[in-house]
Amino acid sequence: MLLVHPGGPFWARKDLGAWSIPKGEYTEGEDPLVVARREFAEELGLAPAGDFWELGELVQPSRKVVTVWAVEGDFDVAGLKSNTFELEWPPRSGRKAQFPEVDRAKWFAPDEARTKILPGQREFIDRLIARVGANEAVRD
Repeated sequence: MLLVHPGGPFWARKDLGAWSIPKGEYTEGEDPLVVARREFAEELGLAPAGDFWELGELVQPSRKVVTVWAVEGDFDVAGLKSNTFELEWPPRSGRKAQFPEVDRAKWFAPDEARTKILPGQREFIDRLIARVGANEAVRD
C-alpha cells in the first residue's frame, strides 16, 4: 500500500502514525474522485490511472471527512515530485521557507501500514483488504 509522509518541519521527526493516504480537500460541487486524482498528481508528480475503487468516507479526529479511493498501480517512489507550500520558519522569525507537501512515499505491507498511517485513516486499510482479499493485499 502506498503511503506518503507529510513534508515540513512539524512532521520531520515523526514516523509512526504520521503517514497518510495521498489526499486533498474538495469543495461542494466538485467531483471527489477528480479532486483525489488531481491531489495525487500534485503530491507525487504522477497522475494515477486505472480502475478506481471507492473505499468510502471516514470522519477524522479533526472532524474533517476523508473520502478515499484505491487503484492498482506501480509507482516508483524514487520519482516523487511533490508540490510545495510556504511557511514562516522558524516560527515568529519573519522568514518564509518552502517545504514539500510530501517529503517521501513508500510501499508498505498491510501490517506495517497500520503502524505508519494516521490513526484516523487505519480503517481504510481494512476496507481495502476486504475489497481485494487478504492474499492479494500482501503479494509482492
